[in-house]
Amino acid sequence: MICVLAGGVGAARLLTGLVRVVDPAEVVVVANVGDDVVLHGLHISPDLDTITYTLADQVDPDRGWGLRDESWQAMAMVGRYGGVDWFGLGDRDLGTHLFRTHRLGEGATLSEVTAEITRAWDLGLTLLPVTDDPLRTRVTVVDPDAEREVGFQEWFVQRRHSVPVTGLRMVGDDTARPAPGVLEALIGADAVLVAPSNPLVSIAPLLAVPGVADAVHARRDRTVAVSPIVAGAALKGPADRLMVDLGHEASVVGVARLWHDLAATLVVDDADAGLAEAVREEGVEPVVTATVMRDPDTAAALARTMLGAVGVTV
Repeated sequence: MICVLAGGVGAARLLTGLVRVVDPAEVVVVANVGDDVVLHGLHISPDLDTITYTLADQVDPDRGWGLRDESWQAMAMVGRYGGVDWFGLGDRDLGTHLFRTHRLGEGATLSEVTAEITRAWDLGLTLLPVTDDPLRTRVTVVDPDAEREVGFQEWFVQRRHSVPVTGLRMVGDDTARPAPGVLEALIGADAVLVAPSNPLVSIAPLLAVPGVADAVHARRDRTVAVSPIVAGAALKGPADRLMVDLGHEASVVGVARLWHDLAATLVVDDADAGLAEAVREEGVEPVVTATVMRDPDTAAALARTMLGAVGVTV
């Protein structure tokens, strides 16, 4: 069994390769829900949906999220009425959120609803929210001359992650419990893969759920991460700027410092081969290879490398 710690776009791309080299039935994905938000009365789970749509080959290829060939008439009407329209929800995508919200209202857990959605798309793997309990990332921003705390989506989408960040915190991490199957997947996995997701707002929320970080630490020798930072920059999103804002080095060395207690191995892009020894000095063994996933074939090659790094042959 392979367990993957996942955020959104980067994780989804890695998974498209992973399911080409191992049976999807052997894959358990533990996904971030710190980005979840309620808008228009609907429970939206961006990372769960990005993974689902990508693996179903239905994701919008230009944006990397949402569904391909979408229409936007519902949001146009919301905007006409003066409602919140900065968070784009396509008409078909709304159907997912309507179904999720209805089922949650009936008393189903988020992991139960997620299983129903992935079965409908015939994905074959197991996709688990890290917790069924409320867990939300809050961001402290400078706005414009004073600090204030906002929800993750307000910073990421409405403000286009363009304002300086001075702090992050999780709301609900003190009471959240791992969703059923999460700890079992981590403890029983032949390999734990940390996807190239934002380490501070995609992976850190997973580790904030009590018991998860301990379970990953216990499997450190079987855990391999891939750096989301290549040549000092994030391939997508604000991970590099966020790391700098919060006092971390935006490099593979900075990533190694963040993960050295959790992963014995860090996959480093060829562009950062010169930093391999510095990564090793942080107590993490570097594996240098191409990490930019341009298509499912390159994602599959990366997945093979990650599995091979912990002795899993495919």
